[in-house]
Amino acid sequence: MNLDDVIYLGLLLSTIVFGCFYRKINDPNLKKNVGSLVGLLVILSVSGVHILHPLLSTVIAAQIILHVSKKKCHIATFVFCFLYLFFFRTTVHFGVPYPPAHTNLIQMILTLKLVGLSLEVSSSHENKKRKDSSSKSEEEKYEEKHNDIDNLKFIDILHYSFNYVGILTGPYYRYRTFVDSIEKPYIKYDNWKDNLIEKLKYVPIFAIFFLVASHYWPLSYALSDEFYNERSWLYRYWYIWPNFFIFRMRIYIGLLLSESACVTAGLGLYPAITQPKSGHGPSQQFKCLVESKTPKELESLEYNYKTIYNINPYGSDFCVTYREGMKHWNICVQYWLAVNVYKKFPFKKLRTIATLMISAVWHGVWTGYYVCIGTVPFGLMVEDIWVQLLLKDHQGTALKRNEWFVWFYKMKVFSYQAIAFHLLEINKIIKYFNSIYHVGLIIHLFWYVVGLQLLKAKKSKEQKITKEQKGE
Repeated sequence: MNLDDVIYLGLLLSTIVFGCFYRKINDPNLKKNVGSLVGLLVILSVSGVHILHPLLSTVIAAQIILHVSKKKCHIATFVFCFLYLFFFRTTVHFGVPYPPAHTNLIQMILTLKLVGLSLEVSSSHENKKRKDSSSKSEEEKYEEKHNDIDNLKFIDILHYSFNYVGILTGPYYRYRTFVDSIEKPYIKYDNWKDNLIEKLKYVPIFAIFFLVASHYWPLSYALSDEFYNERSWLYRYWYIWPNFFIFRMRIYIGLLLSESACVTAGLGLYPAITQPKSGHGPSQQFKCLVESKTPKELESLEYNYKTIYNINPYGSDFCVTYREGMKHWNICVQYWLAVNVYKKFPFKKLRTIATLMISAVWHGVWTGYYVCIGTVPFGLMVEDIWVQLLLKDHQGTALKRNEWFVWFYKMKVFSYQAIAFHLLEINKIIKYFNSIYHVGLIIHLFWYVVGLQLLKAKKSKEQKITKEQKGE
């Protein structure tokens, strides 16, 4: 474990512990001030003078949100934040030293928050312009009557941006969620300790797996001369498996600890009856959020933290398909991408490509991110063919057997992509792929061609049977 990992882990554990005290603060203004002060101290501790990046970008984005037309402020904020993110990662070309790795994580989360907030502002404005209440959903009516967005002030944006909860690694949460965590009384009645145990119970196991695997199969070995000169191509190809395993364990630990920090702070807590969704918050029964209830009634409600539910390790590892596996991974960020990019992109046929491109840009400027994320459509295309061949119209033992084949393909594609995500630089990626003779890509192409031919034959057979049944 390197120094960055130690600092990262230490800060996450500290925010979890601090949340046990933070949740006891009853005064909303004091709670906002304390949360922001601690958040700024976290940024300062890992960034030093580079704290100027998150401060400057937040101040400028806040001015755009407050003073640019509400109809276009989300577009302007999006453009500015991503341009600044690009500048942030290329500062050395402008005579400014690279910021620390942890500052990069902070800037990434700030980008999501500020762009998301600008869309909340724009959506609220558009919602109020629609006078026909019958065309509005229950949520839109609730937002119209009980929304603090219209009275948004500069200090509110600062509090939302710099609150310590999720400042390092997320999860992404809306401004509405942040306000509710400060003002709603639910935090006094939730069973937070059980929720915390549920989040943390597997972390020690993941940590042991991570340390053991990192010791025996470190990524640095894949960069050594010995790896390329003395190891067989089969070993080099096999190395994608432990590499992806280590990657998963690291991500699982980080995201589960981040969720735990939210639990101790009481952020993302809502009555279960409102059916909260990851990243978004309540989706039904909005009357429950505004009805006056006695302490006894509040205590009798069931609560959950589904709003900040960001990772499902079991679902990610053991779900059958590649498509389903992606849905269990960094769920709150996927929500942000769906709402802020996919649904807003004007050309429907290009929405998936645009969303994947923005995801790659958000992750960084390294080629590895684009190789990894850019190959997702091809992976989905191959899988969709074999899902139709092996899973559709099958059941019983045959279905179970076929599910293992599809699962193996899913894990293989994820592993193959993850090595590019880790190697990052184009020369390192090409060197590795050359050393295994691009066998991963060749196998994918092989399964695509074979699957396509089999699918055509299957459809032709089905059409023939249908004609025969009709007596044609």
